[in-house]
Amino acid sequence: MEIKNKILERNLIYDNTIVLKYHIEYPQIVPDSTVYIRRFNLYNENIALSLQQKAENELFKEAIELYKFNKKNNYPTMVYEVYQNYKITFNSWKIISLFIDEYTFTGGAHGNTIRTSQTWDLSRGRQIELYQFFNNPYFILQILKNIKMQIEENPEIYFDDACCLLIDTFNPQSFYLDQRSIIIYFQQYDIAPYSSGIREFSIFTALLF
Repeated sequence: MEIKNKILERNLIYDNTIVLKYHIEYPQIVPDSTVYIRRFNLYNENIALSLQQKAENELFKEAIELYKFNKKNNYPTMVYEVYQNYKITFNSWKIISLFIDEYTFTGGAHGNTIRTSQTWDLSRGRQIELYQFFNNPYFILQILKNIKMQIEENPEIYFDDACCLLIDTFNPQSFYLDQRSIIIYFQQYDIAPYSSGIREFSIFTALLF
């Protein structure tokens, strides 16, 4: 399927100064020839529009207050930043999988990135759940054991108690497909320091397409 990249972007100005800028990318399948494809397109368009609304309202107000505070105290101007990009990781057999990274900078030493993901069966117009790739009712335990072994290969990258944190931070929605496996990911700070980024783990299953 052909994917068209759509972009929403704008610099928001207060007192003749840019206080917030956003650049939001989202995927659209072309042509939108079926109701299921239109469902995918609308879903992703709504995600982008929701982030745009958040940037232009809630975050813009915060950015103005920060600008006023910094100006009053002779501090440097701090520009809020909002970026969203995505990566299509699987696109075959009417199955499409992708992840979206949303980066927000609101001051401080660095910004924050939140990852979400989607795996669609466009022959049915619905998202595929993680459990559908496993014929084992204890699939989560199977996944966690696999991830624990991968962590133990390079433990210095992770928090000392990363293997325990797996249980608390594992999210069955946090996965996407690549050409060979299922990728399970954890958000920043879930199991590793910020410098380690979003940690990813490849999981192989016989039920993968």
